[in-house]
Amino acid sequence: MPAPPETSAARPPAVLLREARPLKALLSQAQRLSQIKRLLDTQLQPAAREHCHVAAWREGSLLLVVTDGHWATRLRYQQRRLQQGLQGMPEFAGLTRILFKVQPSVGPRRASGPGLNLSDTAAESLQAAAEGVTDPNLRAALERLARHRRK
Repeated sequence: MPAPPETSAARPPAVLLREARPLKALLSQAQRLSQIKRLLDTQLQPAAREHCHVAAWREGSLLLVVTDGHWATRLRYQQRRLQQGLQGMPEFAGLTRILFKVQPSVGPRRASGPGLNLSDTAAESLQAAAEGVTDPNLRAALERLARHRRK
């Protein structure tokens, strides 16, 4: 029978990240982008911070990923002020342009506001309308809406 292969001792992930060359470079890049994001956040309005992320910073270009077109438009209007504010920092001394790329987040969508809460009168009106409808799909939709009464 052949001898079992030698196994190396398991090393903690933190050690691997500091020692393994590809991982070390990846960790270094992630830390650099994190630092750039912190600096960028100092120049962004608080509401825009969660919608804007740093994708790359090289050769004088800062590429920002924005969660939707609305925020991209708002940031483009502020681009000159943002660029001037960043150029005042040593880390962005060579900044010549800021690019925006719209990339919707892939996480679950959050409700933008409170859920649908109907008054008793509105719910009763929807239920009455549902009873007079012959189309089963429309009737079911009206009945679902009628169940959204205020609590």
